[in-house]
Amino acid sequence: MIPWNLLVLDKALRASWAADTCSPDDQADWQPSNPAWGHCDITALIVNDIFGGVLMVGEVHLNGDQRGFHWWNRLPRGVELDLTHEQFQHGQTVSAARVVQRPTGPLPRRGEEYLLLRERVVKHLGHLPEPAA
Repeated sequence: MIPWNLLVLDKALRASWAADTCSPDDQADWQPSNPAWGHCDITALIVNDIFGGVLMVGEVHLNGDQRGFHWWNRLPRGVELDLTHEQFQHGQTVSAARVVQRPTGPLPRRGEEYLLLRERVVKHLGHLPEPAA
């Protein structure tokens, strides 16, 4: 197996994001010029598959109004890693961060998109670790 680095992982994710893996809530605004848009939740799950740790979620605000939620990772040593933060290009802020434990078993939401994104990333990187049980 060829060793990975964060740049290789980031490139694989960027090459794999598309309208069909974007969150249904965000699809109307998804554009190839902002491929991370609507991918934070399932990207955080793939990063969690690889590195472990916990999932983080915060509220997204624009002009004082809550516009949704944003997901990223806290790695086992406490480092927070957000590979989709650049999707916020219009002054959105993320606040009220909290830890969320990954659900066990099939995902209650976005399972198909997660599996499709994971399959695309595997094509770039080769085998990925299975999600923690």
